[in-house]
Amino acid sequence: TAAVDLSCIWHNLEYMACTWRPGEKASSDTNYTLFYWFNGLKNHKKCNNSSMHQGVFGCAFNFSFPEVTSTYPAIRILIKDDSEEIRPLCASKNPTTLVKPATPRQVTLSKSNDEIHVGWSESDTFPENCLFYEVVYHNGDKDTAQKIKVFFHYLQLTDFFFLFIFHNFNYTSIPSIDPNSKYVFKVRAKPKPECYSSKLYSDWSEEKSIGEKMDSTFYFVLIITIPLIVAISTIILLVYLKRLKILILPPVPDPREIVKRMFGEQNEDSQVCKKL
Repeated sequence: TAAVDLSCIWHNLEYMACTWRPGEKASSDTNYTLFYWFNGLKNHKKCNNSSMHQGVFGCAFNFSFPEVTSTYPAIRILIKDDSEEIRPLCASKNPTTLVKPATPRQVTLSKSNDEIHVGWSESDTFPENCLFYEVVYHNGDKDTAQKIKVFFHYLQLTDFFFLFIFHNFNYTSIPSIDPNSKYVFKVRAKPKPECYSSKLYSDWSEEKSIGEKMDSTFYFVLIITIPLIVAISTIILLVYLKRLKILILPPVPDPREIVKRMFGEQNEDSQVCKKL
């Protein structure tokens, strides 16, 4: 009748959420209640924010120690029902193994020359330098995704501009990018082992993209269009230049034609006189 499959996660060092299943022989109306206690807490506390979904019980409660330290006392959990027929479940857990960071927020992308700079917000509930991050990005095909682990970043003189952009942010740079491609990024966090024993990653951040992918159709149209535009432009230019030449340099009359017209007019005059 005791609760089984107890699992707890300490979310971002702010609150703890526990889930469990009812015992195999527990009745359908069993109402489990979770209590917790740790060394330094005067009295045990009851979790009031309980729920049940698809046969799984859950309860979340605000949970933090008076001081952030590298060593935390074990947390004791008791799950029971008011009925004496339901056997209680007692468990002791090391809270450092339950830590799950929050999803990195405010993922920011910027491009400079042949580099992409990725920035994201720093968690304000963790001690300094107690998280590392994974940045995953891909260019077009997701099967070619690449992963970068970011533990810390030393700023250089050339990074002052990005320090202004990513103030209070973590950031990293991706060099040697293809300027004609679209890149998609996402980030997640994980506690460092020297601070916490947890192996839990945060959820992935929302994907952000930068750049535009130029597909093969665009290149095909471009290859056909450019020569066609050049040919039409050349024809128009030749016609225009020919007309301009006529205006600036009109054709010089042929002297032989002038003499011929002169003698032809004289002959016509003489024939008219003879008739008269």
